[in-house]
Amino acid sequence: MFKKISIATVRSATPLLAAFTEDLKPKAKIDVPKTCRKQFLSAIKTPGFKAEVGEVLFEDGFVFVGMGARAKLDPAAARKAGAAVLKALDRAGIDAIHCTGRGDCDDLKALGAIGSAFAEGIGLANWRLAGFDGTAAQKTTQHPRLRIDWNRKALKAGLVAGLDLAESTNIARTVAATPPNVCNPRWIAKEARKVARDAGLKCTVLDHKKVKELGMGGIDNVGKASDVPPCLIRLDYTPSRVSKAAKGEHLVLVGKTITYDTGGYSLKLSGGMRGMKYDMCGGAAVLGAIHAIAKAKLGIKVTALLPAAENMVSDEAYRPDDIITMYNGVTVEVTNTDAEGRLVLGDALAYACDKLKPTAIVDVATLTGGVVVALGHFSAGLFANDDRICGAVECASQGANEKVWRLPLWQEHRDFMRSPFADILNSNPKRSAHPIQGAAFLSYFVDEDVPWAHLDIAGMASPDSDPVTGSGPSGFGVRLLQGLARGMTTS
Repeated sequence: MFKKISIATVRSATPLLAAFTEDLKPKAKIDVPKTCRKQFLSAIKTPGFKAEVGEVLFEDGFVFVGMGARAKLDPAAARKAGAAVLKALDRAGIDAIHCTGRGDCDDLKALGAIGSAFAEGIGLANWRLAGFDGTAAQKTTQHPRLRIDWNRKALKAGLVAGLDLAESTNIARTVAATPPNVCNPRWIAKEARKVARDAGLKCTVLDHKKVKELGMGGIDNVGKASDVPPCLIRLDYTPSRVSKAAKGEHLVLVGKTITYDTGGYSLKLSGGMRGMKYDMCGGAAVLGAIHAIAKAKLGIKVTALLPAAENMVSDEAYRPDDIITMYNGVTVEVTNTDAEGRLVLGDALAYACDKLKPTAIVDVATLTGGVVVALGHFSAGLFANDDRICGAVECASQGANEKVWRLPLWQEHRDFMRSPFADILNSNPKRSAHPIQGAAFLSYFVDEDVPWAHLDIAGMASPDSDPVTGSGPSGFGVRLLQGLARGMTTS
Protein backbone atom coordinates (compact mmCIF):
# COMPACT_ATOMS: atom_id res chain seq x y z
CA MET A 1 0.00 0.00 0.00
CA PHE A 2 1.00 3.63 -0.43
CA LYS A 3 1.09 6.09 2.46
CA LYS A 4 0.22 8.99 0.17
CA ILE A 5 -1.27 9.27 -3.31
CA SER A 6 -1.18 12.55 -5.19
CA ILE A 7 -1.75 14.06 -8.62
CA ALA A 8 1.49 15.72 -9.66
CA THR A 9 3.67 16.51 -12.64
CA VAL A 10 6.23 13.71 -12.80
CA ARG A 11 9.25 13.97 -15.10
CA SER A 12 10.34 10.36 -14.81
CA ALA A 13 7.47 7.92 -14.45
CA THR A 14 6.29 4.58 -15.78
CA PRO A 15 3.90 5.19 -18.70
CA LEU A 16 0.40 3.73 -18.34
CA LEU A 17 -1.90 3.27 -21.32
CA ALA A 18 -5.40 1.85 -21.77
CA ALA A 19 -6.20 -1.06 -24.06
CA PHE A 20 -9.67 -1.85 -25.38
CA THR A 21 -10.99 -5.20 -26.53
CA GLU A 22 -11.29 -3.67 -30.00
CA ASP A 23 -7.52 -3.15 -30.06
CA LEU A 24 -7.05 -6.91 -30.18
CA LYS A 25 -8.94 -7.27 -33.44
CA PRO A 26 -7.04 -7.46 -36.74
CA LYS A 27 -6.95 -4.19 -38.68
CA ALA A 28 -8.05 -2.26 -35.59
CA LYS A 29 -7.50 1.50 -35.77
CA ILE A 30 -5.24 2.29 -32.84
CA ASP A 31 -4.70 5.95 -32.00
CA VAL A 32 -1.85 5.86 -29.48
CA PRO A 33 1.21 8.13 -29.21
CA LYS A 34 4.23 7.20 -31.31
CA THR A 35 6.38 7.04 -28.18
CA CYS A 36 4.61 3.90 -27.01
CA ARG A 37 3.07 2.45 -30.17
CA LYS A 38 5.69 -0.29 -30.53
CA GLN A 39 5.22 -1.48 -26.94
CA PHE A 40 1.45 -1.22 -27.25
CA LEU A 41 1.32 -3.42 -30.36
CA SER A 42 3.54 -5.94 -28.61
CA ALA A 43 1.38 -5.90 -25.48
CA ILE A 44 -1.92 -6.55 -27.22
CA LYS A 45 -0.40 -9.58 -28.96
CA THR A 46 0.53 -11.15 -25.62
CA PRO A 47 -1.17 -14.56 -25.27
CA GLY A 48 -3.92 -14.49 -22.66
CA PHE A 49 -4.25 -10.71 -22.58
CA LYS A 50 -7.84 -9.89 -23.54
CA ALA A 51 -7.99 -6.24 -22.41
CA GLU A 52 -10.98 -6.98 -20.17
CA VAL A 53 -11.76 -4.44 -17.47
CA GLY A 54 -9.04 -4.51 -14.84
CA GLU A 55 -6.49 -6.68 -16.65
CA VAL A 56 -3.00 -5.29 -16.11
CA LEU A 57 0.06 -6.13 -18.20
CA PHE A 58 3.68 -4.97 -17.86
CA GLU A 59 5.51 -4.69 -21.17
CA ASP A 60 8.98 -3.23 -21.81
CA GLY A 61 8.77 -0.56 -19.09
CA PHE A 62 5.11 0.25 -19.77
CA VAL A 63 1.93 -0.64 -17.87
CA PHE A 64 -1.18 -1.49 -19.88
CA VAL A 65 -4.62 -1.71 -18.34
CA GLY A 66 -7.62 -3.35 -19.93
CA MET A 67 -10.75 -1.18 -20.12
CA GLY A 68 -13.10 -3.56 -21.90
CA ALA A 69 -15.12 -2.42 -24.89
CA ARG A 70 -14.66 1.25 -25.74
CA ALA A 71 -18.39 1.74 -26.27
CA LYS A 72 -19.09 0.38 -22.78
CA LEU A 73 -16.41 2.36 -20.95
CA ASP A 74 -18.04 4.21 -18.06
CA PRO A 75 -17.07 5.39 -14.56
CA ALA A 76 -17.89 1.99 -13.04
CA ALA A 77 -15.43 0.26 -15.37
CA ALA A 78 -12.83 2.97 -14.81
CA ARG A 79 -13.18 2.60 -11.03
CA LYS A 80 -12.58 -1.15 -11.30
CA ALA A 81 -9.60 -0.58 -13.60
CA GLY A 82 -8.11 1.95 -11.20
CA ALA A 83 -8.33 -0.53 -8.32
CA ALA A 84 -6.58 -3.18 -10.41
CA VAL A 85 -3.82 -0.77 -11.39
CA LEU A 86 -3.22 0.19 -7.77
CA LYS A 87 -2.76 -3.43 -6.74
CA ALA A 88 -0.39 -4.07 -9.65
CA LEU A 89 1.71 -0.97 -8.90
CA ASP A 90 1.86 -1.94 -5.25
CA ARG A 91 3.19 -5.42 -6.07
CA ALA A 92 5.68 -4.00 -8.58
CA GLY A 93 6.84 -1.22 -6.27
CA ILE A 94 6.23 1.48 -8.89
CA ASP A 95 5.81 4.87 -7.21
CA ALA A 96 5.03 7.12 -10.19
CA ILE A 97 2.96 6.66 -13.34
CA HIS A 98 2.33 8.89 -16.31
CA CYS A 99 -1.10 8.22 -17.82
CA THR A 100 -0.70 8.62 -21.56
CA GLY A 101 -3.92 9.73 -23.20
CA ARG A 102 -5.09 8.07 -26.39
CA GLY A 103 -6.38 10.23 -29.19
CA ASP A 104 -9.40 7.98 -29.65
CA CYS A 105 -10.56 8.78 -26.09
CA ASP A 106 -10.92 12.52 -26.55
CA ASP A 107 -14.46 12.26 -27.92
CA LEU A 108 -15.80 10.24 -24.99
CA LYS A 109 -18.61 12.25 -23.42
CA ALA A 110 -17.79 11.20 -19.88
CA LEU A 111 -14.02 11.53 -20.12
CA GLY A 112 -13.78 13.76 -17.04
CA ALA A 113 -15.99 11.44 -15.01
CA ILE A 114 -13.99 8.44 -16.21
CA GLY A 115 -10.73 10.05 -15.08
CA SER A 116 -12.27 10.88 -11.71
CA ALA A 117 -13.57 7.33 -11.25
CA PHE A 118 -10.19 5.87 -12.25
CA ALA A 119 -8.44 7.89 -9.53
CA GLU A 120 -11.23 7.05 -7.07
CA GLY A 121 -10.69 3.34 -7.72
CA ILE A 122 -6.98 3.79 -6.99
CA GLY A 123 -7.75 5.56 -3.71
CA LEU A 124 -10.37 3.04 -2.59
CA ALA A 125 -8.17 0.03 -3.34
CA ASN A 126 -5.33 1.56 -1.32
CA TRP A 127 -7.34 1.51 1.94
CA ARG A 128 -6.78 -0.79 4.87
CA LEU A 129 -7.69 -0.40 8.53
CA ALA A 130 -4.55 0.79 10.30
CA GLY A 131 -3.53 0.84 13.94
CA PHE A 132 -4.33 -2.72 14.98
CA ASP A 133 -1.27 -4.67 13.85
CA GLY A 134 0.43 -6.57 16.65
CA THR A 135 3.66 -8.48 17.04
CA ALA A 136 2.32 -11.39 15.00
CA ALA A 137 1.09 -9.30 12.07
CA GLN A 138 2.10 -10.34 8.58
CA LYS A 139 4.70 -8.03 7.12
CA THR A 140 3.38 -5.79 4.35
CA THR A 141 5.29 -3.31 2.24
CA GLN A 142 4.39 0.30 2.85
CA HIS A 143 5.47 2.48 -0.06
CA PRO A 144 6.01 6.16 0.84
CA ARG A 145 3.97 7.59 -2.00
CA LEU A 146 2.38 7.16 -5.42
CA ARG A 147 2.38 10.08 -7.86
CA ILE A 148 0.03 10.14 -10.84
CA ASP A 149 0.54 12.36 -13.87
CA TRP A 150 -1.66 12.73 -16.95
CA ASN A 151 -0.95 14.30 -20.33
CA ARG A 152 -4.47 15.70 -20.63
CA LYS A 153 -4.83 18.89 -18.58
CA ALA A 154 -8.61 18.68 -18.65
CA LEU A 155 -8.48 15.38 -16.77
CA LYS A 156 -6.32 16.51 -13.88
CA ALA A 157 -9.22 18.20 -12.09
CA GLY A 158 -11.17 14.97 -12.41
CA LEU A 159 -8.30 12.97 -10.97
CA VAL A 160 -8.05 15.28 -7.97
CA ALA A 161 -11.80 15.08 -7.41
CA GLY A 162 -11.65 11.29 -7.60
CA LEU A 163 -8.93 11.03 -4.97
CA ASP A 164 -10.82 13.47 -2.73
CA LEU A 165 -13.98 11.40 -3.00
CA ALA A 166 -12.03 8.23 -2.23
CA GLU A 167 -10.62 9.93 0.87
CA SER A 168 -14.14 10.76 2.08
CA THR A 169 -15.36 7.24 1.40
CA ASN A 170 -12.36 5.81 3.21
CA ILE A 171 -13.24 7.94 6.24
CA ALA A 172 -16.58 6.15 6.30
CA ARG A 173 -14.90 2.76 5.86
CA THR A 174 -12.40 3.41 8.64
CA VAL A 175 -15.08 4.50 11.09
CA ALA A 176 -17.21 1.48 10.19
CA ALA A 177 -14.38 -1.04 10.48
CA THR A 178 -12.98 0.22 13.78
CA PRO A 179 -13.72 -2.40 16.47
CA PRO A 180 -16.46 -1.63 19.01
CA ASN A 181 -14.09 -1.70 21.98
CA VAL A 182 -12.69 1.49 20.43
CA CYS A 183 -15.58 2.81 18.35
CA ASN A 184 -18.30 3.94 20.73
CA PRO A 185 -20.47 7.09 20.79
CA ARG A 186 -17.78 9.13 22.55
CA TRP A 187 -15.15 8.06 19.98
CA ILE A 188 -17.49 8.81 17.08
CA ALA A 189 -17.99 12.32 18.44
CA LYS A 190 -14.20 12.83 18.52
CA GLU A 191 -13.87 11.56 14.93
CA ALA A 192 -16.68 13.87 13.82
CA ARG A 193 -14.79 16.82 15.29
CA LYS A 194 -11.67 15.78 13.36
CA VAL A 195 -13.67 15.57 10.14
CA ALA A 196 -15.18 18.97 10.87
CA ARG A 197 -11.75 20.56 11.32
CA ASP A 198 -10.45 19.01 8.12
CA ALA A 199 -13.43 20.01 5.98
CA GLY A 200 -14.36 23.35 7.53
CA LEU A 201 -17.58 22.17 9.15
CA LYS A 202 -19.25 23.22 12.38
CA CYS A 203 -19.62 20.32 14.82
CA THR A 204 -22.05 20.30 17.74
CA VAL A 205 -22.49 17.33 20.07
CA LEU A 206 -25.68 17.02 22.11
CA ASP A 207 -24.61 14.84 25.06
CA HIS A 208 -26.79 12.38 26.94
CA LYS A 209 -27.95 15.00 29.42
CA LYS A 210 -29.06 17.30 26.59
CA VAL A 211 -30.69 14.39 24.73
CA LYS A 212 -32.80 13.59 27.81
CA GLU A 213 -33.57 17.26 28.40
CA LEU A 214 -34.89 17.54 24.82
CA GLY A 215 -37.13 14.51 25.30
CA MET A 216 -35.35 12.23 22.84
CA GLY A 217 -36.73 9.01 24.30
CA GLY A 218 -35.47 6.89 21.45
CA ILE A 219 -31.80 7.84 21.71
CA ASP A 220 -31.96 7.86 25.52
CA ASN A 221 -33.52 4.42 25.91
CA VAL A 222 -31.44 2.65 23.26
CA GLY A 223 -28.18 3.93 24.70
CA LYS A 224 -28.74 4.09 28.44
CA ALA A 225 -27.64 0.49 29.16
CA SER A 226 -24.12 1.22 27.96
CA ASP A 227 -21.30 2.56 30.11
CA VAL A 228 -20.66 5.00 27.25
CA PRO A 229 -23.70 7.29 27.01
CA PRO A 230 -25.45 8.10 23.73
CA CYS A 231 -25.33 11.45 21.96
CA LEU A 232 -26.56 13.27 18.88
CA ILE A 233 -23.81 14.63 16.63
CA ARG A 234 -24.58 17.53 14.32
CA LEU A 235 -22.32 18.70 11.47
CA ASP A 236 -23.17 21.86 9.50
CA TYR A 237 -21.79 22.79 6.10
CA THR A 238 -22.41 26.36 4.98
CA PRO A 239 -20.97 27.07 1.51
CA SER A 240 -19.15 30.32 0.80
CA ARG A 241 -21.51 30.79 -2.14
CA VAL A 242 -24.88 29.14 -2.66
CA SER A 243 -25.64 28.16 -6.25
CA LYS A 244 -28.61 29.75 -7.95
CA ALA A 245 -30.44 26.43 -8.13
CA ALA A 246 -29.90 25.72 -4.42
CA LYS A 247 -31.00 29.07 -3.00
CA GLY A 248 -33.27 28.42 -0.04
CA GLU A 249 -32.43 24.71 -0.05
CA HIS A 250 -31.31 22.93 3.09
CA LEU A 251 -30.45 19.26 2.68
CA VAL A 252 -30.35 17.22 5.89
CA LEU A 253 -28.65 13.83 6.01
CA VAL A 254 -29.36 11.47 8.91
CA GLY A 255 -27.36 8.31 9.54
CA LYS A 256 -28.09 5.46 11.94
CA THR A 257 -25.04 5.28 14.22
CA ILE A 258 -25.46 2.24 16.44
CA THR A 259 -21.83 1.57 17.25
CA TYR A 260 -22.68 -1.92 18.45
CA ASP A 261 -25.93 -3.83 18.47
CA THR A 262 -26.39 -6.79 20.81
CA GLY A 263 -30.12 -6.70 20.20
CA GLY A 264 -30.68 -5.62 23.81
CA TYR A 265 -33.01 -7.94 25.73
CA SER A 266 -34.18 -9.24 22.34
CA LEU A 267 -30.67 -10.69 22.20
CA LYS A 268 -29.12 -11.72 18.90
CA LEU A 269 -28.40 -15.45 19.00
CA SER A 270 -26.63 -18.15 16.95
CA GLY A 271 -23.77 -15.95 15.82
CA GLY A 272 -26.10 -13.12 14.83
CA MET A 273 -24.10 -10.62 16.84
CA ARG A 274 -20.90 -10.98 14.84
CA GLY A 275 -20.40 -8.05 12.50
CA MET A 276 -22.73 -5.75 14.44
CA LYS A 277 -20.02 -3.11 14.50
CA TYR A 278 -21.30 -2.43 10.99
CA ASP A 279 -24.68 -1.33 12.34
CA MET A 280 -23.41 2.22 12.15
CA CYS A 281 -22.57 2.16 8.44
CA GLY A 282 -25.41 4.58 7.74
CA GLY A 283 -23.88 7.13 10.10
CA ALA A 284 -20.45 6.44 8.63
CA ALA A 285 -21.80 7.10 5.12
CA VAL A 286 -23.35 10.38 6.21
CA LEU A 287 -20.11 11.42 7.92
CA GLY A 288 -18.12 10.63 4.77
CA ALA A 289 -20.72 12.31 2.56
CA ILE A 290 -20.72 15.68 4.30
CA HIS A 291 -16.90 15.59 4.22
CA ALA A 292 -17.08 14.92 0.46
CA ILE A 293 -19.65 17.69 -0.07
CA ALA A 294 -17.53 20.21 1.83
CA LYS A 295 -14.29 19.18 0.06
CA ALA A 296 -16.00 19.63 -3.30
CA LYS A 297 -17.23 23.08 -2.16
CA LEU A 298 -20.74 22.39 -3.41
CA GLY A 299 -23.03 25.40 -3.30
CA ILE A 300 -25.75 24.05 -1.03
CA LYS A 301 -26.41 24.17 2.71
CA VAL A 302 -26.15 20.69 4.26
CA THR A 303 -26.51 19.38 7.80
CA ALA A 304 -25.61 15.87 8.95
CA LEU A 305 -27.11 14.23 12.04
CA LEU A 306 -25.59 11.14 13.63
CA PRO A 307 -27.64 9.71 16.52
CA ALA A 308 -25.00 7.54 18.23
CA ALA A 309 -25.65 4.82 20.78
CA GLU A 310 -24.64 1.31 21.86
CA ASN A 311 -27.53 -1.14 22.20
CA MET A 312 -26.40 -3.12 25.23
CA VAL A 313 -27.91 -5.18 28.06
CA SER A 314 -27.92 -4.18 31.74
CA ASP A 315 -30.35 -3.49 34.57
CA GLU A 316 -30.77 -0.04 32.99
CA ALA A 317 -31.71 -1.36 29.53
CA TYR A 318 -35.09 -0.74 27.98
CA ARG A 319 -37.34 -3.78 27.60
CA PRO A 320 -40.02 -5.23 25.37
CA ASP A 321 -43.37 -3.87 26.62
CA ASP A 322 -41.86 -0.51 27.62
CA ILE A 323 -43.63 2.57 26.27
CA ILE A 324 -41.34 5.50 25.47
CA THR A 325 -42.01 9.04 24.32
CA MET A 326 -40.09 10.39 21.37
CA TYR A 327 -38.85 13.93 20.64
CA ASN A 328 -42.03 14.92 18.77
CA GLY A 329 -44.34 13.49 21.44
CA VAL A 330 -45.19 10.25 19.60
CA THR A 331 -45.40 7.33 22.03
CA VAL A 332 -43.90 3.99 21.06
CA GLU A 333 -44.65 0.55 22.46
CA VAL A 334 -41.43 -1.45 22.36
CA THR A 335 -42.06 -4.95 21.07
CA ASN A 336 -38.48 -5.72 20.06
CA THR A 337 -35.36 -4.07 21.47
CA ASP A 338 -33.48 -5.27 18.38
CA ALA A 339 -35.50 -2.77 16.33
CA GLU A 340 -33.49 0.01 17.91
CA GLY A 341 -32.12 1.83 14.88
CA ARG A 342 -35.50 3.27 13.97
CA LEU A 343 -35.84 4.67 17.50
CA VAL A 344 -32.65 6.75 17.32
CA LEU A 345 -33.43 7.75 13.74
CA GLY A 346 -36.95 8.80 14.73
CA ASP A 347 -35.64 11.30 17.27
CA ALA A 348 -33.08 12.67 14.81
CA LEU A 349 -35.67 13.06 12.04
CA ALA A 350 -38.10 14.84 14.35
CA TYR A 351 -35.31 17.11 15.60
CA ALA A 352 -34.37 17.93 12.00
CA CYS A 353 -37.93 18.93 11.13
CA ASP A 354 -38.30 21.01 14.27
CA LYS A 355 -34.92 22.76 14.46
CA LEU A 356 -33.42 22.76 10.97
CA LYS A 357 -36.35 23.54 8.67
CA PRO A 358 -35.05 21.24 5.93
CA THR A 359 -36.23 21.36 2.34
CA ALA A 360 -35.24 17.70 1.93
CA ILE A 361 -34.17 14.88 4.25
CA VAL A 362 -32.42 11.63 3.38
CA ASP A 363 -31.71 9.07 6.07
CA VAL A 364 -29.36 6.13 5.63
CA ALA A 365 -29.40 3.01 7.77
CA THR A 366 -28.60 -0.66 8.00
CA LEU A 367 -32.15 -1.03 9.21
CA THR A 368 -33.65 -4.43 8.35
CA GLY A 369 -32.65 -7.96 7.45
CA GLY A 370 -35.83 -8.03 5.39
CA VAL A 371 -34.39 -5.71 2.76
CA VAL A 372 -31.49 -8.14 2.32
CA VAL A 373 -33.97 -10.95 1.71
CA ALA A 374 -35.85 -8.76 -0.78
CA LEU A 375 -32.95 -7.17 -2.68
CA GLY A 376 -29.86 -9.11 -1.61
CA HIS A 377 -26.46 -7.45 -1.89
CA PHE A 378 -27.41 -6.00 -5.27
CA SER A 379 -29.33 -2.91 -4.22
CA ALA A 380 -30.34 -0.72 -1.31
CA GLY A 381 -34.01 -0.27 -0.53
CA LEU A 382 -35.47 3.18 -1.21
CA PHE A 383 -38.62 4.54 0.40
CA ALA A 384 -39.95 8.06 -0.03
CA ASN A 385 -42.93 10.28 0.74
CA ASP A 386 -42.30 12.45 -2.31
CA ASP A 387 -41.74 11.50 -5.94
CA ARG A 388 -39.36 14.39 -6.59
CA ILE A 389 -36.88 13.51 -3.84
CA CYS A 390 -37.22 9.88 -4.83
CA GLY A 391 -36.33 10.73 -8.43
CA ALA A 392 -33.37 12.82 -7.31
CA VAL A 393 -32.01 9.94 -5.21
CA GLU A 394 -32.53 7.48 -8.07
CA CYS A 395 -30.72 9.80 -10.48
CA ALA A 396 -27.83 10.22 -8.04
CA SER A 397 -27.64 6.45 -7.53
CA GLN A 398 -27.28 5.88 -11.27
CA GLY A 399 -24.50 8.42 -11.53
CA ALA A 400 -22.76 6.90 -8.51
CA ASN A 401 -23.21 3.30 -9.62
CA GLU A 402 -24.73 2.62 -6.19
CA LYS A 403 -28.02 0.90 -6.94
CA VAL A 404 -31.29 1.61 -5.14
CA TRP A 405 -34.74 0.18 -5.72
CA ARG A 406 -37.93 1.89 -4.63
CA LEU A 407 -40.30 -0.12 -2.46
CA PRO A 408 -43.84 0.99 -1.56
CA LEU A 409 -44.77 2.98 1.51
CA TRP A 410 -48.56 3.13 1.73
CA GLN A 411 -50.99 4.30 4.39
CA GLU A 412 -51.78 0.64 5.02
CA HIS A 413 -48.15 0.14 6.03
CA ARG A 414 -48.33 3.06 8.43
CA ASP A 415 -51.57 1.74 9.93
CA PHE A 416 -49.89 -1.65 10.36
CA MET A 417 -47.56 -0.02 12.91
CA ARG A 418 -50.39 1.12 15.20
CA SER A 419 -50.29 -0.06 18.84
CA PRO A 420 -53.27 -0.90 21.07
CA PHE A 421 -51.46 0.66 24.06
CA ALA A 422 -49.40 3.52 22.57
CA ASP A 423 -49.40 5.48 19.33
CA ILE A 424 -47.25 3.02 17.39
CA LEU A 425 -45.18 -0.16 17.72
CA ASN A 426 -41.49 -0.15 17.02
CA SER A 427 -41.92 -3.52 15.27
CA ASN A 428 -45.06 -5.43 14.40
CA PRO A 429 -44.72 -9.01 15.72
CA LYS A 430 -46.05 -10.18 12.37
CA ARG A 431 -43.19 -10.38 9.86
CA SER A 432 -45.38 -9.13 7.04
CA ALA A 433 -43.73 -6.38 4.95
CA HIS A 434 -40.68 -6.56 7.19
CA PRO A 435 -38.39 -4.10 5.34
CA ILE A 436 -41.29 -1.67 4.91
CA GLN A 437 -42.10 -1.68 8.62
CA GLY A 438 -38.97 0.32 9.39
CA ALA A 439 -39.80 2.98 6.81
CA ALA A 440 -43.43 3.10 7.96
CA PHE A 441 -42.28 3.66 11.54
CA LEU A 442 -39.92 6.47 10.51
CA SER A 443 -42.65 8.24 8.56
CA TYR A 444 -44.27 9.24 11.90
CA PHE A 445 -41.28 11.48 12.62
CA VAL A 446 -41.14 13.45 9.38
CA ASP A 447 -43.43 16.42 8.79
CA GLU A 448 -45.83 15.73 5.93
CA ASP A 449 -44.66 18.77 3.95
CA VAL A 450 -40.95 17.80 4.10
CA PRO A 451 -39.67 15.70 1.18
CA TRP A 452 -38.02 12.65 2.73
CA ALA A 453 -36.27 9.53 1.48
CA HIS A 454 -35.11 6.54 3.50
CA LEU A 455 -32.29 4.28 2.30
CA ASP A 456 -32.00 0.83 3.86
CA ILE A 457 -28.43 -0.22 3.04
CA ALA A 458 -28.30 -3.41 5.12
CA GLY A 459 -27.30 -5.52 2.12
CA MET A 460 -24.77 -3.04 0.72
CA ALA A 461 -22.77 -1.80 3.69
CA SER A 462 -20.31 -4.68 4.13
CA PRO A 463 -20.23 -7.09 1.18
CA ASP A 464 -18.22 -10.31 1.32
CA SER A 465 -16.21 -9.12 -1.67
CA ASP A 466 -16.08 -6.29 -4.16
CA PRO A 467 -13.70 -5.74 -7.09
CA VAL A 468 -12.86 -2.25 -5.84
CA THR A 469 -13.25 -2.20 -2.06
CA GLY A 470 -12.68 -5.89 -1.33
CA SER A 471 -14.32 -7.34 1.79
CA GLY A 472 -15.49 -5.34 4.79
CA PRO A 473 -17.13 -1.91 4.76
CA SER A 474 -17.79 -0.52 1.30
CA GLY A 475 -18.61 3.09 2.18
CA PHE A 476 -21.86 2.69 0.22
CA GLY A 477 -23.79 5.94 0.12
CA VAL A 478 -20.96 8.48 0.22
CA ARG A 479 -20.73 8.80 -3.56
CA LEU A 480 -24.52 8.73 -3.91
CA LEU A 481 -25.15 11.46 -1.32
CA GLN A 482 -22.46 13.71 -2.74
CA GLY A 483 -24.03 13.22 -6.17
CA LEU A 484 -27.45 14.07 -4.75
CA ALA A 485 -26.15 17.33 -3.26
CA ARG A 486 -24.33 18.16 -6.51
CA GLY A 487 -27.52 17.55 -8.48
CA MET A 488 -29.43 19.94 -6.22
CA THR A 489 -26.95 22.69 -7.05
CA THR A 490 -27.55 22.39 -10.79
CA SER A 491 -31.16 21.30 -11.26
